[in-house]
Amino acid sequence: MTRYQIIITIVLAVLGTVLTRCISFVVFPNPQKIPDFVKYLGKVLPFAVMGLLVVFSYKDISFSDPNNVIIKLIASAIVIGLHVYKRNMLLSIAGGTIAYVVMLQIIKF
Repeated sequence: MTRYQIIITIVLAVLGTVLTRCISFVVFPNPQKIPDFVKYLGKVLPFAVMGLLVVFSYKDISFSDPNNVIIKLIASAIVIGLHVYKRNMLLSIAGGTIAYVVMLQIIKF
């Protein structure tokens, strides 16, 4: 990329971020009158996104490579165990990701 393309990309990313953060204040200027549908989406979308991430993580699993299956199952167990133990989503996701990457690079079955 040229210098100008990099600058244009950064400017567009900043504008997109600012617009998406500010649009809720324009659409809902009075925070006491947020529609029930938007409140409902705020409650259910985090779980839907987590479900989507689980499906995306396992969509290309190949049982012909048992090493990869075992590593993914161990990383999943670590995520579940950390979440049950600490109830911290960030810790659970980070711990499982780190465990997966470490096992993928180090462990050779």
